[in-house]
Amino acid sequence: MKIAVFAGDGIGPEVTQEAVRVLEALGLPDLELIAGDVGAAAWRKHGHPLPEATLEIARSVGGILFGAVGDFECDTLERHLRPEQAILGLRKELGLFANLRPARVFAGLEDLTTLRPEVAAAIDLLIVRELNGDVYFGEKGMRMTPDGRRKGYDVMSYAEDEVRRIAHVGFRAAMGRGKKLCSVDKANVLETSQLWRDVVIEVAAEYPQVELSHMYVDNCAMQLVKNPGQFDVIVTGNLFGDILSDQASMCVGSIGLLASASLSEGTLGLYEPIHGSAPDIAGKGIANPMATILSAAMLLRHSFGLEAQAVRIETAVSKALADGIRGGDLGGSAGTREIGDAVLARL
Repeated sequence: MKIAVFAGDGIGPEVTQEAVRVLEALGLPDLELIAGDVGAAAWRKHGHPLPEATLEIARSVGGILFGAVGDFECDTLERHLRPEQAILGLRKELGLFANLRPARVFAGLEDLTTLRPEVAAAIDLLIVRELNGDVYFGEKGMRMTPDGRRKGYDVMSYAEDEVRRIAHVGFRAAMGRGKKLCSVDKANVLETSQLWRDVVIEVAAEYPQVELSHMYVDNCAMQLVKNPGQFDVIVTGNLFGDILSDQASMCVGSIGLLASASLSEGTLGLYEPIHGSAPDIAGKGIANPMATILSAAMLLRHSFGLEAQAVRIETAVSKALADGIRGGDLGGSAGTREIGDAVLARL
């Protein structure tokens, strides 16, 4: 049972260490954790944010636990050498096309969100985001206009097979939840979105039990604040999903509680907290590791089929929160290690 551990930069090593402690405490047979370098740490050591040795590890394991990448000191590097290229490279090289970001309010934390408690309490949704297409991977560059002005361009595009496979992920997720799927696009002005909507409707015929709806992305952003409880599963493209999933994270109170999974067409997946590397608090021992611990739970569920163990971890986190164990992001004073100890005690 091989799991790669790519801790990365900033608070990545701190929060990942606590998730590793939780995995080891489960007593899983044949568990093997293999460390690898990514991000700024890898660039400083190997001259590249995603060295070949790290890719070899990633290809040899059943799942990847990822911390965070990002370092302000690397902002002036050429784009292909910046820390963020590690995660983009792993998605591309491993075919990680489907990102799952669950968002729900833990009991007792309703008052910590920016929404009214009764509105926040109803949040229990999953955002399914396509990861390998859209403007992030389309043709891009800088050019000069005939009159001498600089002009940047990024091409948004999707092929129908790319839309079809992420639509299936969305429908399957909805089948396991509340059987409601909202497809988010901008079909009123974008041809790419019109294709997206047409293909999602075609795929819907294979899932008659799922109630399909469509929503423009600007309206969806508004509805996530106005009435987030209406959503069960949202499926959308790379750019829109990036924005909406971060918005959803703040609707539940803190990005320090939200995990994510990036899945391939097989069982291989990369699992990471949705927060960044937070270099301003790195090394202080105050980062909340719960999102990383919950990412480890998703790893066990999706890559190894260990549902019972995943639920054990999630229940331990919920109990720790219910007992008042909270980091600074939730208005508490518990440190990284203290939070990890609390989750282990309840495991």
